[in-house]
Amino acid sequence: MQIVIVGAGIGGFITALSLEAAGFRDIVVAERSREIRGLGVGLNLLPHAVRELTELGVADRIAELGVEPGTLAYFNRHGQAIWSEPRGRDAGYAWPQLSVHRGRLQILLRDLVEERLGDVIRLGHSLVALEPGDAERRAVATFEVAGGERVELAGDLVVAADGIHSVARSLRYPEEGGPRWGGLTLWRGTALIEPFLDGRTMIMAGDAEQKFVAYPLGAPLEDGRIRVNFIAERRGGGVSGADWNRQVERAPIAELFADWRFDWLDVPATIAGAEELLEYPMVDRDAIPQWTFGRTTLLGDAAHAMYPNGSNGGSQATLDARTLAYHVALAGTAAGVPAALAAYEADRRPATARLLELTRQTGPERVMQLAFERAPEGFADVHDAISAAELEGIAAEYKRAAGFHPSELAARPSLGVRRSADASAASLRDSGAA
Repeated sequence: MQIVIVGAGIGGFITALSLEAAGFRDIVVAERSREIRGLGVGLNLLPHAVRELTELGVADRIAELGVEPGTLAYFNRHGQAIWSEPRGRDAGYAWPQLSVHRGRLQILLRDLVEERLGDVIRLGHSLVALEPGDAERRAVATFEVAGGERVELAGDLVVAADGIHSVARSLRYPEEGGPRWGGLTLWRGTALIEPFLDGRTMIMAGDAEQKFVAYPLGAPLEDGRIRVNFIAERRGGGVSGADWNRQVERAPIAELFADWRFDWLDVPATIAGAEELLEYPMVDRDAIPQWTFGRTTLLGDAAHAMYPNGSNGGSQATLDARTLAYHVALAGTAAGVPAALAAYEADRRPATARLLELTRQTGPERVMQLAFERAPEGFADVHDAISAAELEGIAAEYKRAAGFHPSELAARPSLGVRRSADASAASLRDSGAA
């Protein structure tokens, strides 16, 4: 079976690794950039994603890049604690939560793809057309390469993991327009600071108007400091385009948080000390009614870009990749791909649509907004404003929607499956469809 993956980001690479683990090797990954530079800042891989990466045999290498947070804690803009909960193995999961640098993760995944599949990555390939194929005909992806030449890649399966600005999606939904701005501007960066709290806590402070997030990206350095990833967020800003690499000056952004000096973390000093500061709008995309057309489908941000509330983008792309590979492996042959894609979409599209709704309602971060609405000047006891049951209910609802409620995750069957030798041979015979 011939497979084409459009996009060499986290979702595209994990899709390639998942399909290889399921027994498929005739895979090409086509990427529009001319080099993979490993850009970005931090991300979190939640236990349901780390379970999948563990079954792929890559979690240990990813864990070497980052750190396991043990606690997630929410605070108001005065630095008062609202809610905290253990995370990963500290919460009893069999799998950790991992905080890693997005760029370093992308480079590692690239290396793993090359180790397992060889020279399958095609750089400088910009998707310009996509013929979906049908039960009898392969899909055909057309790319523009250097010099304006056009190259066609045919596949029994074409997976479009080409991000929030997905060309594949725009070809199917030409009237959709660009990503939807939620009215907030984000500033993301990394900084070396003294450890805060217990050194393993991911914190979120603020409310729907202004927020600060920080978490460690590694163990303490020789001088005792830790590298943290942070996100500063404020309503407004007027940024129009989602350019993830737009650098800005630190001082004006630090000044926006001038009063956020807590006895456990100096927020403006962290921003002012950023190694670099990137600005972009808080954007997502509306849920769409269909991902799959013929032998093509969408995956990751191309299918369901959502706000980072809940730290779930990379994890959901991982679940997409593993679910897709599972159904394709069960189908076994090129003839079974349309049915496999229908099963993949049935599993993943409703779940991600629900999660997108929750992220627009600030997801588990809703506890901060409730504290702001009910006690804007702070509180002596948070339970005077929000009951323990309400706090626990918000956290549990999001875990269920995202797929990592502890009991449900432990009970879910594995998504790992490998085709038999007979199925592999049948697939090769069947791939003669033109």
